[in-house]
Amino acid sequence: MMKVAQEDIGFLCDNNWAAMLTTLMDGLLCCLTGKSANVVVPIETSEAADGYEFVEVKPGRVLRVRHIIPEREVVDEPRGPGGSVHRKRKITVYRNGQLLIEDLGDAARQELLHAQNGDTQPNCTVEVELADPLSNPTPTADPKADKTGSVVGTGGAATSPAPTLGSAPDLTQQPRKRRRKPKRTVVIDSERKITSCKGTHADVAVFFVHGVGGSLDIWGSQMDFFSRLGYEVIAPDLAGHGASSAPQIAAAYTFYALAEDMRAIFKRYARKRNILIGHSYGVSFCTFLAHEYPDQVHKVVMINGGGPTALEPSLCSIFNLPTCVLHCLSPCLAWSFLKAGFARQGAKEKQLLKDNNAFNVSSFVLRAMMSGQYWPEGDEVYHAEIPVPILLVHGMYDKFVPIEEDQRMAEILLLAFLKIINEGSHMVMMECPESVNTLLHEFFLWEPDSPPKSKPCPEIATKRPETAKIPTASNGGATPESKDETK
Repeated sequence: MMKVAQEDIGFLCDNNWAAMLTTLMDGLLCCLTGKSANVVVPIETSEAADGYEFVEVKPGRVLRVRHIIPEREVVDEPRGPGGSVHRKRKITVYRNGQLLIEDLGDAARQELLHAQNGDTQPNCTVEVELADPLSNPTPTADPKADKTGSVVGTGGAATSPAPTLGSAPDLTQQPRKRRRKPKRTVVIDSERKITSCKGTHADVAVFFVHGVGGSLDIWGSQMDFFSRLGYEVIAPDLAGHGASSAPQIAAAYTFYALAEDMRAIFKRYARKRNILIGHSYGVSFCTFLAHEYPDQVHKVVMINGGGPTALEPSLCSIFNLPTCVLHCLSPCLAWSFLKAGFARQGAKEKQLLKDNNAFNVSSFVLRAMMSGQYWPEGDEVYHAEIPVPILLVHGMYDKFVPIEEDQRMAEILLLAFLKIINEGSHMVMMECPESVNTLLHEFFLWEPDSPPKSKPCPEIATKRPETAKIPTASNGGATPESKDETK
């Protein structure tokens, strides 16, 4: 999901002199002997009990999965008509790297998504830049540009400002734009029925996918919360993480290898309506599944996932260093992650990382994961084709993922809501579990209002339908200072 995914520094180490000296000696021994200082095996083993299962996705490739099926006292069938959302969009990609998005004036889009100034545009043309700024020097459209006179479209992106009264239009630029030949044109015509997903519905399953260096344990608060509400929850450990098997070849940690693992887990546990929740690099796998299985994926939550750009490993990255060198640097990297991944760096945050078994993978796995993040297909058009409603959650103090990247994601996606939590950072689901749980639950229950039935009276027949309810953080979970930004 991000071009440089250095937000997922992958292991935890005590920040004291003894640990640093031990690590340094191990690293020097590794460089001298040519043997890895890390034993590439699961960090812990457990029996298939207490909701934990071990699934062999491929011969010799075993993933640990936490699967909780709650004992529901009452099992309800989905009721109510829900809401139907019809979207039609035209996306044009030009050779200079510019992306043109045209909303073709469907009323459902006008109901569901609002511009930041509260206005909507039934017919909207949005021009944004592709990920590589070198391909086109034109600045990217600012989603907050409506304050300076720009028009904000229904997708949340800003178009070029309209000419002021009395000013002569610049006709010299128009012929050039008309003569541009598109490199690729995609027309998206999607109609979906979105319904409320309650814990008492037996056809709903919730999947949690962590990022680089994490484990399924980072979702402990969320899994406990939703399982108590009656939801069936599934959370796997990625290969090389947690208690999953850790192959000793770098090819086992490419995006495509890990995506196939997640495909196998999804096909094994999927229900009729599935909700995918991803964090950081895990957002990419949720995007992959939502694009591959749009009929089975009902809703998606992306937590600090970054912009809708194709994955490509950085050539000038610290993670390109030899494994033994990374092992020597592990205390410094762990401290850097604690400083950047949390809004506060106290004893509570250190204990959270330790208790949730987060960021505790070998240097070999860390290096292979970072260098394997190659996914050229996951560009802006790929994301724009996803017809699933998506909730974007962003921690205000996240130093790894700028808020502009999540804003850009909201512009590109077909149907997206952006929520900002003031007190959170990159690990917002661990820092502010109550706020995150409340936002997620409200999004699970959300469904668009059905448009009113047409009546013979012409005045009523032409009346605009009522605005759909947008999920907002309640006082019981999210803090009053939390920002809610809807795209």
